[in-house]
Amino acid sequence: MSEAQLSKGNLFDPELVTKVINKVKGHSSIAKLCPQKPIPFNGQKEFIFDFDSDIDIVAENGKKTHGGVSLEPVTIVPLKVEYGARVSDEFLHASEEAKVDMLTDFVEGFSKKLARGLDIMSIHGINPRTKQASTIIGDNCFDKKVTQTVPFKDTNPDESMEDAVGMIDGSERDITGAILDPIFTTALSKMKNAEGGKLYPELAWGGVPEAINGLTVDKNRTVSYSQTDPKNTAIVGDFETMFKWGYAKEVPMEIIKYGDPDNSGRDLKGYNQIYIRCEAYIGWGIMDAASFARIVKTGG
Repeated sequence: MSEAQLSKGNLFDPELVTKVINKVKGHSSIAKLCPQKPIPFNGQKEFIFDFDSDIDIVAENGKKTHGGVSLEPVTIVPLKVEYGARVSDEFLHASEEAKVDMLTDFVEGFSKKLARGLDIMSIHGINPRTKQASTIIGDNCFDKKVTQTVPFKDTNPDESMEDAVGMIDGSERDITGAILDPIFTTALSKMKNAEGGKLYPELAWGGVPEAINGLTVDKNRTVSYSQTDPKNTAIVGDFETMFKWGYAKEVPMEIIKYGDPDNSGRDLKGYNQIYIRCEAYIGWGIMDAASFARIVKTGG
């Protein structure tokens, strides 16, 4: 790894960007349940056609009628997120192999934070670091856009899920997956069948199955992150087609040798440090709020 490669403003190569995003898929419930595609820096519009009628049979020489279609675009604009850390300037003098190992570890950590951040931002609309509502995100999150809610029944969470599914089915929407908080999976694991056995033995001891009753699921504490009342215990809906997310292909990586890049009041040179910073551009959009429902717990 040459000195030029470590200069400020270098971009990760496409292969490393792919690794970052693949690792994100391994830790983010949103990324696991929703397909993603690269998006441009200036954003893009996603169009959802809502066909108002069914198809019509037309007899020979018969008259064709207007079926009707509604078109409402959703603009997905990528947000810039970053993570940086100070390390000893011994990094600059390490062997090429050691530098690669250190940056690989850094990318591993950055990927995990990126995955967690994607869930926190898109579900709750808050800045993961400050835990405060983000004006940049605004209402582009499940907590604000998805107003269909059902109460969480801790003694019968199965019934809560059925109510949520029924609510979405009643709107003639599809269901492809659910994100479950540990509160929800723990309650499910305690349910018993008529013989007194566990109704969901796959959830025993904190198990995390890929599916429950045929529905793709993922367990993640980010569902209820930083919430007080009401608190999400599950989000269910059409994640495959009615939620879109993506990332810009370019992922900048900086090795900063001078100054105070994190505004800590400590000069890098004065403390024999360098600063490694990664950035990413991620965007998402909820295409149809009626395709989702939140199961919420009130009272703490």
